[in-house]
Amino acid sequence: MSARRWYGGRLLIGVVSVATLTVTGCGGGGNSGNEVASASNGKTGATAAKSGSSELADYVEGQRKWVECLRDEGFDTPDPDSRGRVEFGDNSKWKRDPKALKAQEKCASLSLPIPESVLKEQRPELSEEEIGKNRRYAKCMQEHGAPDFPDTGADGHFQESPWDSASAGAKRAARACAPVIGIPVDAPTPKG
Repeated sequence: MSARRWYGGRLLIGVVSVATLTVTGCGGGGNSGNEVASASNGKTGATAAKSGSSELADYVEGQRKWVECLRDEGFDTPDPDSRGRVEFGDNSKWKRDPKALKAQEKCASLSLPIPESVLKEQRPELSEEEIGKNRRYAKCMQEHGAPDFPDTGADGHFQESPWDSASAGAKRAARACAPVIGIPVDAPTPKG
């Protein structure tokens, strides 16, 4: 499989994977557990209320319970940050360590989905260049065989909508559109 086909077919899956990692608490907060979670995230009054602070507070509290469960199962886990993200450091250990896998299985019911309002706030702000690149990529994909490829929103991020990344048209479009997002024609296939 060429890197172009892999990347084009996996672009949205990559975005979803990032969201999934965040849902399970594998985001990068960067603090050492010394920061106390706060629903307002530095915003005041009406601004915090508008950002879904009660959803955030519920999510952070849920993440605390999930982390507590992981600790009870013997897995050393840092506290969630003010956005509910948990920095695990070496994620490969999280995926392969038998103790971590057992803890994940035992505590899965406590892992809450990240609220949409929180997820949207956590997306990085894109530059005008990045927004333009994403729009060109979406248009290229749609014109070259993947008409169901998602458009971008006003913020430049791809909208959440189902599309068939495994179809022949999607694979053809991914090959044709790889240069739009900076994948060289002769790029090596990533090892998974």
